[in-house]
Amino acid sequence: MEKIKMITDNRRARHEYHILETWEAGLSLTGTEVKSLRLGRVNLKDGFVEVRQGEAFLVGIHISPYEQGNRFNHNPDRDRRLLLHKREILKMYQNVREKGLTLVPLKLYWKNGRAKVEVALARGKKLHDKREALAARDEMRRAERAIKERYD
Repeated sequence: MEKIKMITDNRRARHEYHILETWEAGLSLTGTEVKSLRLGRVNLKDGFVEVRQGEAFLVGIHISPYEQGNRFNHNPDRDRRLLLHKREILKMYQNVREKGLTLVPLKLYWKNGRAKVEVALARGKKLHDKREALAARDEMRRAERAIKERYD
């Protein structure tokens, strides 16, 4: 049985991008990074994935230094290597070369005691797309509220 415990979710990514495809990747972390993740001290907001020399890296995420980490503490803004199969990395790289596509982290979670990140291939939304999504969500809320009031 897979035990999944959410660390953080990148809600901004779902607002800013159309999600086309997702992958689950492991993370190569240091000891103090793992301890900070256990405390939930991470920010995915400005993160993205970059493919360099056949390896994928998670760039721009901030994992706060561990308070009891002393001189062996990690650099909070370092690039972290993603653990993926070569064919997955190649597919990501080929898709990113296409104009307007990027790789963004959607969520960070523990799965069977290991840190995992869900990476999405995404296309940036235009301003009118964001407005349409907000309007559709508001309309859905109104409809659910009306149904609830009718049957209460």
